[in-house]
Amino acid sequence: MGCRGGRGLCLHKGPAELSSGEAEELQRIKWHRKQLLEDIQKLKDEIADVFAQIDCFESAEESRMAQKEKDLCIGRKKFNMEPAKGIQYFIEHKLLTPDIQDIARFLYKGEGLNKTAIGTYLGERDPVNLQVLQAFVDCHEFANLNLVQALRQFLWSFRLPGEAQKIDRMMEAFATRYCLCNPGVFQSTDTCYVLSFSIIMLNTSLHNPNVRDKPPFERFVSMNRGINNGSDLPEDQLRNLFDSIKSEPFSIPEDDGNDLTHTFFNPDREGWLLKLGGRVKTWKRRWFILTDNCLYYFEFTTDKEPRGIIPLENLSVQKVDDPKKPFCLELYNPSCRGQKIKACKTDGDGRVVEGKHESYRISAANAEERDQWIEAIRASITRVPFYDLVSTRKKKIASKQ
Repeated sequence: MGCRGGRGLCLHKGPAELSSGEAEELQRIKWHRKQLLEDIQKLKDEIADVFAQIDCFESAEESRMAQKEKDLCIGRKKFNMEPAKGIQYFIEHKLLTPDIQDIARFLYKGEGLNKTAIGTYLGERDPVNLQVLQAFVDCHEFANLNLVQALRQFLWSFRLPGEAQKIDRMMEAFATRYCLCNPGVFQSTDTCYVLSFSIIMLNTSLHNPNVRDKPPFERFVSMNRGINNGSDLPEDQLRNLFDSIKSEPFSIPEDDGNDLTHTFFNPDREGWLLKLGGRVKTWKRRWFILTDNCLYYFEFTTDKEPRGIIPLENLSVQKVDDPKKPFCLELYNPSCRGQKIKACKTDGDGRVVEGKHESYRISAANAEERDQWIEAIRASITRVPFYDLVSTRKKKIASKQ
């Protein structure tokens, strides 16, 4: 009783009562116990190390994804201001390859891209842009759609530019693609091209309130006589197209849900400030909005489009004294003093032009307001990339409302 093991080691005996064999057995048990505890600790350390590596990997992956979202956000803004430079930015940051098909698919998906900017890029005569236009049109699937249905899809994917030559190239590409998807509907792409313009003009005539003389179906038929390689198109086909446009006008993207209005959803800070001009040194009252690492200013709070956009990337902000205005702050590039800050503004004709400021001097109503703006701008400049994820999600929610 009280002993265990074949050797009869008695657990209730004190060390002095153990025989030499029992003492040796006890030492072996203690040694094995020590080894077992050491092995357990090693396993714990290895498990902790594995979890640390997993945490590190997940943190790096989250950081990488956050940086990617930030780069995408910046790239979209650049594209919406200057499409060619925006595409170059996407390529340089490995968000897009130089492959024509890749660029075309990116424009076709159009996530966060202004449709007017897409139309501007597709309308350029540069050889790369012409190839992208063709690939972009090829992204559309027009099989088994009538011409009005296909035009609705096509004209919603971007906004047609105003220049006749650009419209011609785009509609020619559309007609070629439609005929390829629907062989036998028209005898030539020219038929499709002419009828497409007839439909667009019909849409304007029927739904523009300034056009009093609404064309009847018979006039539409007359307009399109002989366009099918000298033959007339079937009247029931024209009737279907006419009725479709009459009952539902084209939805042409003007405010496509990606314009600057949505950028100002839940801004960091907004308010009236005085801004010193770049070329003409006069102070003008402007409505400022700070959001998404950019400072926008407007002439009126009700304006949809800003008078200027100042990207805050690489800029710093500081208090300054000005002989003419109190409570001033200054935006400047600490690494490029004396050089123009990369920013843009609209001129008197509404055209987007490059800003002329080497620094931006802004005056607040009082010292407290100035300090709050400085604090908000600094926070925006140094904000971690996760904010862009939240901002992107807010825009997505706003676009669904």
